[in-house]
Amino acid sequence: MSKDKDTTKAAPADGEAEEGGGKKKLLVIALVAVLALGAAAYFFLFSGGSAEAEPAPEAGSVVLTVEPVAINLAGGSYLKFGFAMQFSLTYDEHAGGGHGGGGTPDGSKALDIAIAQFSGASLSDVQVNREAMKAAFEAAVIEAYHGDVYEVYYTEYVTQ
Repeated sequence: MSKDKDTTKAAPADGEAEEGGGKKKLLVIALVAVLALGAAAYFFLFSGGSAEAEPAPEAGSVVLTVEPVAINLAGGSYLKFGFAMQFSLTYDEHAGGGHGGGGTPDGSKALDIAIAQFSGASLSDVQVNREAMKAAFEAAVIEAYHGDVYEVYYTEYVTQ
């Protein structure tokens, strides 16, 4: 028969195990901190040094009035809805001011958004939540026109 050899090592004392593991943790934390500081320094030095937002758009000279349309609401009611879009100064610069350079802007996307947003809404929502619905409509139009719309104005808003 063979003798069994004791291959187990003596466990290190609690202080020794924590000290070795603690040094590794500190090294990892220090490495992460150095990388984070390096990334921040790179961002501020090589990206122009500022994390400011783009300047707000300015109103341009191009205003497109969209003819009023009747939109069916829930319960057999309807909304006669007309609006105008004032384009931003950046649109004026890119489209030649709408005076022969880029022509008249197209309002079909905005009209489609209006129909999609208001169609099927309840009469009370359209009457009571008018400002909230306008804000949502304006935000959707500005996004659809890639920021070229400065503001949306209601020209007609009649419910029945």
